[in-house]
Amino acid sequence: MSSAHGAAPAAIRCGATVFEFGRRTFVAGIINMSPDSFAGDGLAGDADAAEARGRAWREAGADLLDVGGRSTRPGAPYVPVKEELRLTIPSVRRLASLGLPVSVDTSSAEVAAAALDAGAAMINDVTALRGDPGMARLAARAGVPVILMDYDDRRAAADVLAETLRFLRGRMAVAVAAGIDEKRLIVDPGYGFGLTLQQNMDVLRRLGELRMLGRPVLIGTSRKGSIGKVLNLPVHDRVEGTAATVAVAIVHGADIVRVHDVRAMVRVARMTDAIVRGMPQTAPPDRPA
Repeated sequence: MSSAHGAAPAAIRCGATVFEFGRRTFVAGIINMSPDSFAGDGLAGDADAAEARGRAWREAGADLLDVGGRSTRPGAPYVPVKEELRLTIPSVRRLASLGLPVSVDTSSAEVAAAALDAGAAMINDVTALRGDPGMARLAARAGVPVILMDYDDRRAAADVLAETLRFLRGRMAVAVAAGIDEKRLIVDPGYGFGLTLQQNMDVLRRLGELRMLGRPVLIGTSRKGSIGKVLNLPVHDRVEGTAATVAVAIVHGADIVRVHDVRAMVRVARMTDAIVRGMPQTAPPDRPA
């Protein structure tokens, strides 16, 4: 086993599901409800399409569905809370009935609260609880897992991993001070956000350093611009590049990978786990519908 994995973080309950880290890598399937997703997969609030995609992701082997109603790419236009609610909540309600835990990708406490009421069981806040002063209180009260991501511009950082560790450690302390159980926190280095191409590669190569935080590590490299720059490919043609980043992330300690191409990345994760964790995957390649 790679030394990047080390001791596994404690298990996290997410709704009816318990994620036991260290045994295998978990796959979060992205469901973008915004009309302007950078990846070209935005569903523009179509709850029927979201449910169909959720069923497809479940069949393909996803462990978690991550649902968001506004683009988080740098420079994306602001989406009013009322519109984010319209885009997100009907789909969360439909997806929560499929038997997989649902994470809501939002930095609005109002949207997160409505999503939790609709059946979501995790909050994915790219601002690491800075976007809305009510988010930390909501998460503490609800007792759900929270993903903290480093969204800051780190292009001037001399050591991008040291800066990311400093930021995430600080946000974890804020979360705990607000009443969130540290054992419910998940950290995300923010691959593709405020980083140069070289820094993105450094984040992948040194991902194991985030292990010193003692929390599960989630990473979202799927279809990102760094892959397009290296391979000179458009966003819809980055499956192989994404596969390479997913495999490297797992080798260096990722616990959860957040992806658009679920079927392919589940297979990549299973094969990489068999190599890195020494536990061949004997389950059938796909789940029944």
